[in-house]
Amino acid sequence: MEEADPQQMWISPRDAAARGIADGDRVKVFNDRGALLVPARVTRRIRPGVVAIPQGAWYTPGKDGVCRRGCINVLTSQKATPLAHGNTQHTILVEVKKV
Repeated sequence: MEEADPQQMWISPRDAAARGIADGDRVKVFNDRGALLVPARVTRRIRPGVVAIPQGAWYTPGKDGVCRRGCINVLTSQKATPLAHGNTQHTILVEVKKV
């Protein structure tokens, strides 16, 4: 599956330029819960101020605890959403930097 559709983070050209990120660069996506590494896909198909990473990557931590394959679960909370009591994978606040 990784050959057909590799795990990557979509980011807008404006946000990528502000961080010195080019298409295909490896980036660190992180917050106070955890961090992951993933290639960047710079595209106009995502709005500025938002990034998108698909669900489903296997958790593969390095010695530093940073996931090497882009598993978004390291960025989420175990707390359910208030109304639907669903997962919070679609509303995660993160920062992104080139590695």
